This record gives sequence, C-alpha cells and structure tokens, in this order.
Amino acid sequence: MKTWRTLTIDTLPDGTAVDIPYLDVTGAAPGPRLTVIAGVHGTEYASIEAVRTFARGLDPAAIAGRITAVPVVNVPAFWARSPFVVPVDGKNLNRSFPGDPAGGYTEIYAHHVFRSFIADADYLVDLHAGDLPEALEPFTLYEESPVEAVARDLARAYGLGHIVRQARAARTVGGSTSAAAADAGIPAITAESGQNGLVEPGAVDRHLSGLANVLRHVGLLQGDPSPTPPACEHQGWHWIRTPVGGWWAPAVPVGATVAAGDLLGTVSTLAGELLHEVRAPAAGVPLFVTTSPAVLADGLLLGLANGVNRTG
Repeated sequence: MKTWRTLTIDTLPDGTAVDIPYLDVTGAAPGPRLTVIAGVHGTEYASIEAVRTFARGLDPAAIAGRITAVPVVNVPAFWARSPFVVPVDGKNLNRSFPGDPAGGYTEIYAHHVFRSFIADADYLVDLHAGDLPEALEPFTLYEESPVEAVARDLARAYGLGHIVRQARAARTVGGSTSAAAADAGIPAITAESGQNGLVEPGAVDRHLSGLANVLRHVGLLQGDPSPTPPACEHQGWHWIRTPVGGWWAPAVPVGATVAAGDLLGTVSTLAGELLHEVRAPAAGVPLFVTTSPAVLADGLLLGLANGVNRTG
C-alpha cells in the first residue's frame, strides 16, 4: 500500500497550523521500518528533490517492511526560502530535536516531527545538502551511541566519500535528527550531497544511489547492496568561526587535504585590509565551506573533518 498522508501540527504558539505531506508505504512482506526525510533545512533543494524522486519510485510489491518518506520537514522555511532557520523564530530546527511540547515554536515543531516520523522507526536517514551559501563535499555522519556500529554500516552503505563519527561528549551538532535518534537507540545517519541550494542532477543521483543501497542493506529490498568505494573516515571535526566580521575569502576548496597550520582563508575589511587569517587547527578535510563573502563576527566559515584515514 502506498499512500500520501499529512501530518498537521496545530499546537504552535502563534495559533497557526502547518501541514507536512509524507508518503507511507507498506510492503508486501514484513520487514523493518525506515524513515527517510529531507528539508529539515528548507533551502537544501538537492536533498528535497532526491526524496521526492525516491518516493515516486517506491513499489510496495518489491518492499519487505515499511517506508515513511518526508520530502520537506521544515515547511515554513521551504516556503519562505529561509536557509538554516525556521523563519518564525529564527531557530535552527536541526538543533532542536527531540523537541519539547511545552517549548517555543521550533521546539514544538521538532517534538511533533520526532514523535511522528522518528520515534517508531528502526532506521533513520536524513538527507541534506549545502545550503544557499555553502559549498559541500559529499559525506555522511553518524553518532557515538550503543547502536553506532549499525549506523556506521548504514553510512558505509550510502557510499559517499567521507564519513564523520561524532562523539557524544564533543558534539559539534547537538539537537540534530540523527543525534536525537541515536540517543533513543535508533540507528541513524545524516547524508549530505549537493551545494549552494542548487538542484544538481549528480547530487540528486548520489542520494538516490545511497538510498537504494541502504534499502538493500537493511533488507527492505531484495538483492545485495552495490559495492561502494573506499571512504575517508573522520573522528569528529572542527567547525571554524570568525572572531571578526568582514569579507571572507576561502583559500582551500571543499575536499582538499590540509595540514595543521595551513591557511584556510582570510577575513578583511571591505577596503581590503586584512583583519584575520584562518588556519587549520589540525590536519583534515574541509567538508563544507561558506561561499558568501559577507560574514558577521562569530559567523561559521567551514567544517574541517579530522584526519584523512581511508578505509575500504
């Protein structure tokens, strides 16, 4: 059975209601439940298009188990073309899970999404891409948790070139879907492909290939997963911010290998006077880089994944 449904969130503090369309697919045979979501950030369009395409192609007769597919989680941000944050209160939805039914707008929103789509899943795959001002090298991320071995296998099955393990004690990204799922004992990954809010066919195809492999890996589809190339596995990362506002000029592209102390970029005045040099605190690989020259003090510049350990 393949049915489009709607989750209505009608307990928001501003008195409005939000409808989130999603596809519910029950297969012809029993099996696990997988939730696939995108649009937690509303302008990461390559990942949204991937889930839309994925949902249209699902055949219940070929599935053993249940799949829930949500193309756009953050509906207010999608319609407002708002990168990173929920436009109503300016908060990042992916720092707010598992949410709070007694909290503010974004916390209540996160609570309903977590309860409806994630809490009862056996596996979670959350698709992302580089937002409007972000270049990005494709990668997957999973969390330290009692189910991390299963999550790592999901990340490897997805087949992207870099995998980041995020330690619980040093979470750069707290309150994400994958972190909240891991804390609840649900194997989960965040999968990133695409950049600058563009719907690039190659970025969409990487997501679709990764999802097909995950479905075979967990037994929702018959057949063996396709072989995946070796990946660089990273133990955590540094999210690097600028102490001063100004004109940001990256010196390295995403995917480059850098050594500790290498120049990553500069921040200067609009007249061109150097204000700050950004150097690598450790060896690693920039997996996302802010492409907008305009940065405020404490603005995020890039994410440097630790080390360059390549595994098969």
